[in-house]
Amino acid sequence: MLTRRHTFAAAALPLFAIKRAHAAEFNFRCGHLLPVAHPLHVRATEACARIASATDGRVSITMVPDSKLGPDTEALKLLRSGEIEMMAAFGLVLSTVVPMASIHAAGFGFKTYGQVWSAMDGALGALVQQDILQNGYVPVGPIWDNGFRQITTSSKPVRQPADLKGLKIRVPVSPLSIGMFRALGAEPTGINFSGLYPALQARTVDAQENSLVLIESAKLFEVQSFCSLTNHMWDGYWFLINPERWRSLPPTFQDVLRVEFARAALLQRTDMARQSPALRSDLVDVGMTINPVDATSFQAVLSKTGFYAEWRAKFGEKPWRTLEETVGELA
Repeated sequence: MLTRRHTFAAAALPLFAIKRAHAAEFNFRCGHLLPVAHPLHVRATEACARIASATDGRVSITMVPDSKLGPDTEALKLLRSGEIEMMAAFGLVLSTVVPMASIHAAGFGFKTYGQVWSAMDGALGALVQQDILQNGYVPVGPIWDNGFRQITTSSKPVRQPADLKGLKIRVPVSPLSIGMFRALGAEPTGINFSGLYPALQARTVDAQENSLVLIESAKLFEVQSFCSLTNHMWDGYWFLINPERWRSLPPTFQDVLRVEFARAALLQRTDMARQSPALRSDLVDVGMTINPVDATSFQAVLSKTGFYAEWRAKFGEKPWRTLEETVGELA
């Protein structure tokens, strides 16, 4: 049976047939943690093919999925040192070295994609990109969609904050994620994505949280039974390049990378939007129980425990005000 996963993968294949007039002068590897079926990998692979064509074969970028260049936190170190050339890093983990990179994931901040793109393609995204540059990485193009994050569990649905009490939940290696789930009464453990499936399988943790597309494409439904539509965070991926490798490219080639990764980002956002309506029924079909969640009670707990006040101080007044200009007051 032809699945949506196969359709995405097949769409990328013709682009590999491009004949290159010259041997590549600039050979970059770009690592990420996602499976090959994910729209990010598919659209980035297409962008790399277009870049090779537009530069007459002088720039070759190879996408390396599934954390094969190392777990996300380790890959960030390798990227900074130049041992790998490029990486797609999502904001929550990037914030371990770029503090402002997780501001868009402030708990229950964004409510709609309209708010997300208004902020991240506007003033808030510009502040984050500035912080990325100041911390030793070069962002190429706008942020890509990683989706709104949902909570899955192996034992029970999450409907209210009390259901999180004592729950052993895997979160990214991110201070904001760990802090938010602690404030909600859970017992969060930071584990790189490459270790997530084994941790769930071994019951080292009982729960996790990710976007629906990643729950489906990484087959987390095989080791989780319940999915609660909390929309507790939105997160996205930045394509980053080592500064020295970036400066080694002629300005015209830099422009090609900016244009093609921006084009691919918009296509990937559209893919994610098209997939989302069907994902709920797909997950139900493979045995997951899905329930909606009212975010109001969760936000009340975060406000009462001082979570918002703590992170407002950590991010700083200007970035926090810039976020609230789009989402309204978080308190």
